[in-house]
Amino acid sequence: MSPSLFELSDLPEALRQHRIFGLLPQASRARLAESLQVRALAPQIEVCSAEDLQQRLHWLLAGEVALLDGQAQPVLVLQPGECFGLGLGAQADVQHAVTRTQAWLASLDAATLESLQLELPALAYFLPAVKRAPRGVEPAAGDAEAGRNLMSMLVRHLIRREPVTLAPQASIRQAAELMSKQGVSSVLLVEQGRLLGLITDRDLRNRVLAVGLDSERPVADIATLAPLTIDVHKPVFDALLLMARQHIHHLPVLDGERLVGMITASDLNEQHSTSAVCLSGEIYKHNSLAGLQQAAAKVQRLQQSLALAKVSAYSSGHIVTSITDAITSRLLQLGQDKLGPAPVDYVWVAAGSQARNEQSARTDQDNCMVLGDAYDPLLHGAYFKALSQFVCDGLNACGYVYCPGEMMAMNDAWRLPRWRWAELFEHWVHEPDPTALMLTCVFFDQRAVHGNAALLDELRRGVLQKTKASSVFLAFMVGNALQHVPPLGLFGGISTLRKGEHRGCVDLKHNGVVPIVDLARVFALAGALPAVNTSDRLQGVVGSHVISEQSARDLRHALEFLAFMRLQHQGRQCQRQQPPDNFLHLDEISNFERSQLKDAFTVVKEVQHLLGQRYQVGRL
Repeated sequence: MSPSLFELSDLPEALRQHRIFGLLPQASRARLAESLQVRALAPQIEVCSAEDLQQRLHWLLAGEVALLDGQAQPVLVLQPGECFGLGLGAQADVQHAVTRTQAWLASLDAATLESLQLELPALAYFLPAVKRAPRGVEPAAGDAEAGRNLMSMLVRHLIRREPVTLAPQASIRQAAELMSKQGVSSVLLVEQGRLLGLITDRDLRNRVLAVGLDSERPVADIATLAPLTIDVHKPVFDALLLMARQHIHHLPVLDGERLVGMITASDLNEQHSTSAVCLSGEIYKHNSLAGLQQAAAKVQRLQQSLALAKVSAYSSGHIVTSITDAITSRLLQLGQDKLGPAPVDYVWVAAGSQARNEQSARTDQDNCMVLGDAYDPLLHGAYFKALSQFVCDGLNACGYVYCPGEMMAMNDAWRLPRWRWAELFEHWVHEPDPTALMLTCVFFDQRAVHGNAALLDELRRGVLQKTKASSVFLAFMVGNALQHVPPLGLFGGISTLRKGEHRGCVDLKHNGVVPIVDLARVFALAGALPAVNTSDRLQGVVGSHVISEQSARDLRHALEFLAFMRLQHQGRQCQRQQPPDNFLHLDEISNFERSQLKDAFTVVKEVQHLLGQRYQVGRL
């Protein structure tokens, strides 16, 4: 059968005639047909990665697929009807599968295959055995092995077909017919080779059927114009983050200005950790606090999945924080539904680890509100007090507990107009007492989450110019940054806690990650750098003469290693159904990891020493 002539309606008959699947009873074949994920693939497209070849079974319905080894040399060319994956051909060192022609492919997860083998043991003679997890160990949501691809895979690897396009002048009916014929959930509007807009099946439901719109009107009338896009050479992680933060499920892919394809949330859902996209979408569908609590309860499992997939600490922090942002934004929307639209401009601002995109599963909340200068406390005060109380209470109910220091927007002191915030920061810079230093550490790490971000941007630009010019303030900030020291003994060995319930442990957060966060904040203040994320600050400081390029690079690597070790430790605790903490016992890790841990602590200690000498902290 020609690949272009294959239809999904042919699938039941193809199953019946298949020499392996045809052995199944009719009811089992019907269930299998519903479980199979069928894709149409263009020529010369990578079908799956090496990890996916170990985790899923693939059945070639039409066309040709070449199996390649580690040097991208062909091992075998498969014909319609043949299966591959789940370890088949492992002895031949198969690392990739690439379409040679247009092809149709059906994929099956290991769990479904295992259930089929239980129904018909004879299948085991034809198909690979499924590797079962040890008894009592539940596999993480998504797929840990496939999830490793998230950080290294490029967007181009997800493109499976040519983009489905239509002229903006075409009718809505023509768009619906094209989507039905092509089996897609979206169509891209293109004119003279340039992307103009996007319509989805949701647009057809909500903007046409639900309101009785004439289907002969131009499709451009219901399109999202100038949609968000991503470059074909970007990492898949960038696409994940964009879709999760913007709550979108379709993302056009460009190569320069040329449209090359489309990726969807369904494409990303096959890559494990991207369950953040679905979870974010779920959050925006909830209309009650109870629903948001249910969604928030899944965050710890998401982090556990990321840890098992060995996703980098940098990426894990961004993914987990995107869920916190989504919950916060949704609470603000629900609050405004209840109280009415805001009377003046505002921006809800995250502080601390949320602002830095460095959150773990759940933590306490640090936030504030910057209100427009038109704010009048007599006219508008009650509204914003009620809104901030609603959001902070909602966050607490979702597991983001109240800040012990009450640094929250529901506190009148942290809900101020822009001009008043500017006065406070200027006071803290010019009179750096201990309280001012503590507040600066919290509130200099700020990021807009919802509302008019320009209010915060303007405020931070002014503050950065003041801190850069104040050597006295910077010296006090350095002294504050040296309060947390890495746990190294007199002779350079790792010094563990000697008593208490955490005896024999090191505190990876307060003696590992926090010192680097504090150092990076000083570098950002000294260099007037707008970045908020710690790793991004260390990257941005290169070339600014605030710190040497080598020291900045060493600190970034130390940060990633320490934060990664912390997440792995917490992931193991979650697997054992223990509450996660920051205390790592050295018996948990190998001698090689201990050596790396010591090296990371040494890097931090050396930079702290150099910074202290530069600002002569001991003389203040």
